Amino acid sequence: MRTIIKIIAAPFVLALMLTVAVLSFLSCIAGAVCWLACTVFVLLAACAFFAGLHTGCIAMLVLAFLVSPFGLPALGGWLVERLYGVKYAAMDFMAS
Repeated sequence: MRTIIKIIAAPFVLALMLTVAVLSFLSCIAGAVCWLACTVFVLLAACAFFAGLHTGCIAMLVLAFLVSPFGLPALGGWLVERLYGVKYAAMDFMAS
């Protein structure tokens, strides 16, 4: 019975392996793009501050935090790490 489940689970493990590889690559690329966006938002916040638009300055700083390495990219990295854990658990199941 366990062998049948392993045979059925093999395509799902393969799809999970490919998904984790693609998502980790995209996470790396998205981190670089978010770093650039964070820099742009901080510069726009400085311009808004010196122009006297304090509400716009606060909004830009909040957006800069969201796209900084401590915001959304950190959440994406956490999710990719969880997928790595699922992948290794599935591979251990297949190997046992």
